[in-house]
Amino acid sequence: MAIQRTLNEMISMAEDICTQLSMAGAPSDTGLRPQDLLSSFRYSMLTLAIYIADADHNIDEAERSVIETYLGSCPSVPQMKTLKQRERLEETILLSVPIVLQCASNADKGYLIPQDLYKEQKAQILADTFIMFAREVLAVHKNENDEAVFRLTGYEALLEEYLKNEGAYVPVSKRLFCPETTAVQEASADPEKLAAVLEELNSMVGLQGVKNEINGLVNLIKVQKMRQERGIKAVDVSKHMVFTGNPGTGKTTVARIVAQIYQYMGILSKGTLVETDRAGLVKGYMGQTAARVKEVVQEAMGGVLFIDEAYSLIVDKSEGDYGQEAVDSLLKEMEDHRDDLVVIVAGYPDLMEEFLDSNPGLRSRFNKFIDFEDYTVEEEIAILIGMASKKEYMLDKAALEYAKTYFEERISEKAKEYANARDVRNFLEQAISHHATRVVNLQNVTAADLQIIRMEDVKKCELN
Repeated sequence: MAIQRTLNEMISMAEDICTQLSMAGAPSDTGLRPQDLLSSFRYSMLTLAIYIADADHNIDEAERSVIETYLGSCPSVPQMKTLKQRERLEETILLSVPIVLQCASNADKGYLIPQDLYKEQKAQILADTFIMFAREVLAVHKNENDEAVFRLTGYEALLEEYLKNEGAYVPVSKRLFCPETTAVQEASADPEKLAAVLEELNSMVGLQGVKNEINGLVNLIKVQKMRQERGIKAVDVSKHMVFTGNPGTGKTTVARIVAQIYQYMGILSKGTLVETDRAGLVKGYMGQTAARVKEVVQEAMGGVLFIDEAYSLIVDKSEGDYGQEAVDSLLKEMEDHRDDLVVIVAGYPDLMEEFLDSNPGLRSRFNKFIDFEDYTVEEEIAILIGMASKKEYMLDKAALEYAKTYFEERISEKAKEYANARDVRNFLEQAISHHATRVVNLQNVTAADLQIIRMEDVKKCELN
């Protein structure tokens, strides 16, 4: 288990790493002298703080105080504004990682540092320090829009992507040290499990916009807790969501992950996911629908209630249809159980707009929209490879080329039945079935025969 460290301790470790790197000699391709690494680290911390604090075009004394507390000094506001303009921070900060992080990553790959206490985790420690410091600045940020949170989320994604590309990313469960959480935590909160489930989200194929939205929401909730602890007004964050997008884009999977995120942040007591739709909520007689909604909500208590194709609740306006009763009852249950229930509704974008207009109270509760884009051909092939690998199959080169051509045509046609990853799953299941028919008739079957899906297996696949 990682040892938790305060921000001051993380900064101290980061500065020690800079000293070690300087003594070992900074890589020549950074353009930085070894003796300048420590000042480069502190300068990167300062520019990050300015980037976050000035999201509302106003750096106040509370934000300056955080910078001075952790960096020992702080320029005046005019000086920071000048620095921001000179460095063009809003344009450049998300284009490259700090030089000191690049040096640490290179060192983790192999140069010898005597008595290295940080093993091959120096870059990860530096990245964690940058993010922890940014959160401290964000905790006193007074503007109530989400721009500063989105800036932090973008910077966090930049560092994580860099570390993964460089082979320097360390999963939370394997880190020597990790930032200590200073925010008020409910009894069920579990920072390590939260980090693990966020890793699961971020490792999914595609869905970059979805990942950014969820990570941004996590940062927003964390920061509001930090503000609450410091006696600063905390913004009430609506946790109900609307997922829009076509079938097979991962909405149910992400809803399950969101349920776990809320549990490990101490927001929900169980973090379970209950799925339902119109058939599970609407009954045939007056009063039955309200009772059924209440039953489903009770089942979902402590977790997330996920209503797929929620717009179908209001498509039938005829007398005797109780879809609207289901919507009205759901709103009442959400209000009665707002402390331990989150509702996520999903469906096609245009139809979900009609659903939200069906009751004046819906839009006030569902103000977080996340759009799930269709997968690209490359993403669908990556999903196909991943699904096959989990089943201990693999497609040979010819089979993959055929699959790519097949999905290129299917995506370009955009058939009514097109269903993104569901198509991929059905394609693989058919290929496995065809593979079995072929292999069962072979003589002297090898392990490779049992695992490799070939061209003749996938050519027989045909989706509706």
